[in-house]
Amino acid sequence: MTIIAIGRRSFLCGMFGASAAIIGRSAYGAETMEDISRLKPGEFTWHPERAATGPVSVVVSLPQQRVHVYRNGVRIAVSTCSTGKPGHSTPTGVFVVLQKDKNHHSSLYDDAPMPNMNRLTWSGVALHAGNLPGYPASHGCVRLPMKFSQLLFGVTHIGTPVIIAGAHTDPWELTHPGMVLSGYAESEFEQVLSGLEGKKHPSDWTEAEAYPVTSVIASSADHAIELIENDHVIMRSVLGIEGGDKLGSHVFVLNGADQNSRGMHWSAITHHHEDAALAPDQNVIQRIRAEPAFNAAMQARMHPGMTMVLTDAPLSPDSRSGKDFVIVTNS
Repeated sequence: MTIIAIGRRSFLCGMFGASAAIIGRSAYGAETMEDISRLKPGEFTWHPERAATGPVSVVVSLPQQRVHVYRNGVRIAVSTCSTGKPGHSTPTGVFVVLQKDKNHHSSLYDDAPMPNMNRLTWSGVALHAGNLPGYPASHGCVRLPMKFSQLLFGVTHIGTPVIIAGAHTDPWELTHPGMVLSGYAESEFEQVLSGLEGKKHPSDWTEAEAYPVTSVIASSADHAIELIENDHVIMRSVLGIEGGDKLGSHVFVLNGADQNSRGMHWSAITHHHEDAALAPDQNVIQRIRAEPAFNAAMQARMHPGMTMVLTDAPLSPDSRSGKDFVIVTNS
């Protein structure tokens, strides 16, 4: 089963007809895919200096049994992992961190310790430290080396996107002047820019800064787009799609405003549940539209690190469970 899970923070959808610029990075770090494949169980790399600040995203590759960590679209770490064994497979899809607990114990498996736990579903899937035999062996969680789990715990936050997939794709960069505007104009960019000024990334928030995490999810199946604060849908709009009925599955994380292009700068990951080569879709953002009231509400709530998810799955209320937002995309 493939699912998309969107919890307390999801993401934002923009909607307009200005042209997009897509930029590919030729290097995300010193390691090559060949180097990564040679890591032994329990080994990992960690180079936070490659991108000292910015939004974090995590990609778990089931075929590789590897976890890739990106900050501002730059790969800063790779680790070995152990995912679900046959009969307890790890679900694929797009998740966000719903809860963090440094000293967690399982409520399902005899109070088993799960150090440095980043929860992905309320049904029990999480990233945490555990035994790594060199093959899938968990009950559905993603086990990590102890030291790596400590380091990862230090850079994630509630709402950090985690993509679990059958194919590993590096992030691609997108700068789009009309991504969060109802129709691009210089004055509208200035309004969005002024709204972002002074806003921190969630990882920089203190406990006293209780800002809601804003997310957007757009569904081609329902032709609808929803604006989410924490775990509450606060607005829904009709979604207009140009040039076909499908959007594919994409995760965008807002890095901030780009003064040179007078647009918003995003890191994007294309998700697929199958082990197949995937190419960035540089046109997908140009194809979507929402109603003016939705655009205005979204603009007012934007912040660095906000996440936007595009999916071809339906947004069925039957898929909601507690603070989870789960969408079945393949059974």
